[in-house]
Amino acid sequence: MSEAAAAPYTPSVPVSIPLREIAPWALFAGVILLSLLYLVGMDQGATSVISGSVLHEFVHDGRHLLGFPCH
Repeated sequence: MSEAAAAPYTPSVPVSIPLREIAPWALFAGVILLSLLYLVGMDQGATSVISGSVLHEFVHDGRHLLGFPCH
């Protein structure tokens, strides 16, 4: 019979990610979130990019879920 020796426990050290690597992804996520907020909440207002009611009807339930009044 052979005995297996357990490796000594070495705690893992968290890896620090430099801000210059996180910043572009954070900016990208912010732009996407603001774009979605615009599409869901303000599609029929004075700053509407898409005319008509197609977008409004597409995101209608999401507007109510997020608390935007629409009628």
